[in-house]
Amino acid sequence: MNKLIIIGVTGGSASGKTSVSHAILESFTDENIGMIEHDSYYKDQSNLTFEERTKTNYDHPLAFDTDFLIAQLKELRAGRAVDVPIYDYANHTRSNKTYRQEPVDVLIVEGILVLEDERLRDLMDIKIFVDTDDDVRIIRRIRRDIEERGRTLDSVISQYLTAVKPMYHQFIEPTKRYADVIIPEGVSNTVGIDIITTKVASILQENGNN
Repeated sequence: MNKLIIIGVTGGSASGKTSVSHAILESFTDENIGMIEHDSYYKDQSNLTFEERTKTNYDHPLAFDTDFLIAQLKELRAGRAVDVPIYDYANHTRSNKTYRQEPVDVLIVEGILVLEDERLRDLMDIKIFVDTDDDVRIIRRIRRDIEERGRTLDSVISQYLTAVKPMYHQFIEPTKRYADVIIPEGVSNTVGIDIITTKVASILQENGNN
């Protein structure tokens, strides 16, 4: 059985980390590479009222059930499939639905805090930090949340100033020092993407899949 290679991709909100992750995925056409989002592991909040759930700080490490993610990554590394939770953003809690993630040779783990927990970092073979200027990230977040999530400008700015920005500087930016590769400006940095995909291709080739 081939050893699972885990690639952690992190960066601030709207830094382009998801686009970088998909760019890596789309460079390969077989089933030997997959992706799990840390956001899928937001804690179940069904014991709280809806009003209480809306006050959750989703940019804080305590919002995540990282223990569960670590346990499932260990299962995948052992060659066993897992049922990944699906988060219900409308109701601010974990849904009853899951999706099956089969064992793969290369797995991308993407999220704002995937390098924050030492136990999670220790499972990763390659650690990537997508480094994008604060001004660019807030503009992207405003556009995304208004156009795709029906948010108001005031609510986006308020959340950014009270939670997103302070949590970034407290918990996310400090994890840059753990990164093996820093990719400035995200997916537009084609050289950075090429370096990562070349490395992934070599891993797949070593495992006899290409």
